[in-house]
Amino acid sequence: MDEEPERAKRWEGGYERTWEVLKEDESGSLKATVEEILFQAKRKRVFESHGQVRLGMMRHMYVVIDCSRTMEDHDLKPNRLTATLKMMENFVEEYFDQNPISQVGIITTKNKRAEKLTDLAGNPKKHRAALKKAVDTVCVGEPSLYNSLSLAMQTLKHMPGHTSREVLIIFSSLTTCDPASIYEMITTLKSLKIRVSVIGLSAEVRVCTVLTRETGGTYHVILDESHFKELLMFHVKPPPASTSSECSLIRMGFPQHILASLSDQDAKPSFSMAHLDSSSDPGLSLGGYFCPQCQSKYTELPVECKVCGLTLVSAPHLARSFHHLFPLDAFLEKLLEEHHGDRICQGCQGALTDKSVFVCPVCSNVFCVECDLFIHDTLHCCPSCIHRNSAL
Repeated sequence: MDEEPERAKRWEGGYERTWEVLKEDESGSLKATVEEILFQAKRKRVFESHGQVRLGMMRHMYVVIDCSRTMEDHDLKPNRLTATLKMMENFVEEYFDQNPISQVGIITTKNKRAEKLTDLAGNPKKHRAALKKAVDTVCVGEPSLYNSLSLAMQTLKHMPGHTSREVLIIFSSLTTCDPASIYEMITTLKSLKIRVSVIGLSAEVRVCTVLTRETGGTYHVILDESHFKELLMFHVKPPPASTSSECSLIRMGFPQHILASLSDQDAKPSFSMAHLDSSSDPGLSLGGYFCPQCQSKYTELPVECKVCGLTLVSAPHLARSFHHLFPLDAFLEKLLEEHHGDRICQGCQGALTDKSVFVCPVCSNVFCVECDLFIHDTLHCCPSCIHRNSAL
């Protein structure tokens, strides 16, 4: 485990003669080179997708946030903690948009201890409220990777085999204070198929390298705030489903929203089961989603019924998760000069001005790079193919 594979470090030649990348055109302008760099950066996001690899639909992820004294550093504005919590709010919203039937929990670690900020849950409002309150956290002491991973493992090890078990650590410190051997913990995590990824805010730490390599996760160190956001959003997309993951039928309920009329004399306001563990004042309401198995009431979906354990979702939630099983093929890149048809993007209807266009391999319609990114990152289906199928 201690043997790290040989690889060139970044300072050992990766950035030699970087000035040769910038080339002037006939007028002495660097604009064409800069546009090419931006274009390649946009395309990189599509190429980094897993293509025709089956991704996990149901995920259980704990995000561990380092709240040690190093989070008070001001290299991220106004400080590391505030910047991290703000990005986490956006991450939670995006995570549940792309993975509506998955769950997230948040753990903080400081002063050699770890504690849960929120339990595993599918309610983004609950997580965002907890993150807003965490801004006032006092950053003290050192973090503990062992205690954080142990706390996450206690819950994740009981998750069913058809779901992915993930831990994402946002690590600011260069040290960790652990009560036992971290390498034994890594072996346990590997046996339980818990995937651990790390985003470093300071510098590369060897124990994090070993941890992510052994559990199949990723490890990146941020360059700046925009790079931090990019790395965080990379974890919105599910990891590839393991070939050894179990396949099983899952019972789900699809409750319809029922709203009683105020004129109905038999209508009685009632509490939502979701308010049982809520610190906020529960509100009485006439309508809601009623579990088809036990008739318990909930105000929003998706949720796991607290009475009978049935997973309650709506059809759109399931449809939004379904694309992970069958990802859209990457469009074929083609030089604009080689394209002989109309030079109009079929997505935004704008003129094709970039040097390359992107062709759907099924319907052969062309798209610009912005629409290509939007289709693969957000829409997950070719609009021209959908239009053609609906017209048949």
